[in-house]
Amino acid sequence: MAVNLSGKRVAVLGAGKMGGILVKALLEKKLLSPKLTSATVQHEDRATALSKKLGIPVGTDNAKAARNADIVFVGVKPQAVQGVMDDIRADLRPEQLVISVAASVPTSAIESALGTAIPVVRAMPNTPCAIGHGMTALCKGKYANQQHLEIASELFNVVGRTVVVDEKHMDAVTGLSASGPAYIYIILESLAEAGVKVGLPRDIATLLAAQTALGAAAVVLETGDHPALLKDAVTTPAGCTIDGIMELEEGKLRVTLIKAVVKAAQRAKELASAG
Repeated sequence: MAVNLSGKRVAVLGAGKMGGILVKALLEKKLLSPKLTSATVQHEDRATALSKKLGIPVGTDNAKAARNADIVFVGVKPQAVQGVMDDIRADLRPEQLVISVAASVPTSAIESALGTAIPVVRAMPNTPCAIGHGMTALCKGKYANQQHLEIASELFNVVGRTVVVDEKHMDAVTGLSASGPAYIYIILESLAEAGVKVGLPRDIATLLAAQTALGAAAVVLETGDHPALLKDAVTTPAGCTIDGIMELEEGKLRVTLIKAVVKAAQRAKELASAG
């Protein structure tokens, strides 16, 4: 269900990496009005530069930005969340919506810091959001409802795909899709190195590796077929691919990737507990 955001007042508290990516994309796609959108950063000089770049008011006063907003987007680092909540607590009302992208910070921690029944939606995006190919998982807090999730989905659909999960799965999401681009870059780097090893120029090897990964991912998304089935379609009897797969299995690539996701998810859980 499409949600009309054109008349919504949005405040982006912490228009750094992810906050900046999102507000820029939403303004470019005309989902938000520049007249109704504001942002904050830590330093005055950065605020001036960003305001000129985005064409919206950018300041350093979180409370002022949040006071009249319908949607308060929290884009600060996890360790700064408590301070921001302290800044805005007195100015928030139950009819407002808080959307947080602070990694490993549970909705309950934000609700507790605010001290009132404010709807909170937690988001876990990844860095490909910067070019519109991101993956974002969403979950709702105690006071949020389906409409709040739909608003958040509308925002993040602008920079890629979204999925709604129970909050208990957010650490797993962090280990898989949020950390995942780093794993893919290592795989791409390795494939390109392999291309160089067998005689290809580095730029061509990198292009071949990246476009092959992009194409394979697109086939999974568009067909909905299980990756194992698609792998079998490439693997002809007594062909080249099966020899390559045997090397991958002998090198334990499959189990190593699984362990990487598990380890990253465990670390996300530890960070949540520490917070």
